Amino acid sequence: MDPSGRRSVTDFAIQGRGVIVAAAGSRAKVLDRLRLGDAAFRQLTRAAAVGVLILLSAVIISLAKGSIPALQTFGFGFLFSERWNPVTENFGALPAIYGTVITSFIAMLIAVPIGLMIAFFLTELCPQWLRRPIGTAIELLAGIPSIIYGIWGLFVFAPFLQQTLQPFLINTLGNVPGIGSAFAGPPYGIGMLTAGLILAIMVLPFITSISRDVFEAVPAVLKEAAYGIGCTKWEVTRNVVLPYTRVGVIGGIMLGLGRALGETMAVTFIIGNAHRISASILAPGTTISATIANEFTEAVGDLYTSALIALGLILFVITFIVLAIARYLLLRIERRIG
Repeated sequence: MDPSGRRSVTDFAIQGRGVIVAAAGSRAKVLDRLRLGDAAFRQLTRAAAVGVLILLSAVIISLAKGSIPALQTFGFGFLFSERWNPVTENFGALPAIYGTVITSFIAMLIAVPIGLMIAFFLTELCPQWLRRPIGTAIELLAGIPSIIYGIWGLFVFAPFLQQTLQPFLINTLGNVPGIGSAFAGPPYGIGMLTAGLILAIMVLPFITSISRDVFEAVPAVLKEAAYGIGCTKWEVTRNVVLPYTRVGVIGGIMLGLGRALGETMAVTFIIGNAHRISASILAPGTTISATIANEFTEAVGDLYTSALIALGLILFVITFIVLAIARYLLLRIERRIG
């Protein structure tokens, strides 16, 4: 500072250099904190992903270890045998596998087209004042416990089908060559068809909700361009909306299929729990999950318990195969469109 009391250029330079150094130090601290947070987040997400793999591996190992006695006793014949006799300890998984596949197929055959049509209606055709009530009703269906579906199916839905739909199917389709055997027999009310219909109602909210969300994510400019060249609602839906959202739609369908394959309580109430294979979908049957739920607490002996665990392993493998097929289909679609 000069004698007059005014600060010199050197003083200003020193002060500026100090401010720069302090700012650089503060910036370095911020960057270090951000790097630390990013590294912690990376490790946390990696641990979560590895944890899922460890949990899945533990489930597979537990199922495989528990099913060894049954598989050693019956071999691959366990998959193709129709016998299930706890008294003589003679077990076969084919009726449960058959019932699981048939009921899930019936459920998806009904739920997929209806769910997609509801989603199309809500996103493209439904008046604004009606969208919220219908959407809320669909979400409420997803929130109903499965045991409530089972009780309602046993005491209300099954008697209704026994008096109306099943006699109609028997009288109209029961004598048709080729498909008549699928609708033959007395109208029990309970059975695989009833279980498939209940499953369709249960998986419908999942398919509808996911499809509606992905349909709403389609850019409006794509649909407007299609309408601009004269496309109808159906043409826009088929040629624009569905191709754009096929990955999400398939994901929703697979989620619904997974729910149908593993559903337990509702199916246990209404399928009849009969360990036999019948060509008629009106006849009682069983599924893997229903068999495990019904008999696990009564399983006496290691072989009986092992047979039930082996059923769980088979259900796990079926679910894995279904998901693998879905991923393969998506991969083929992606390759086709480049």
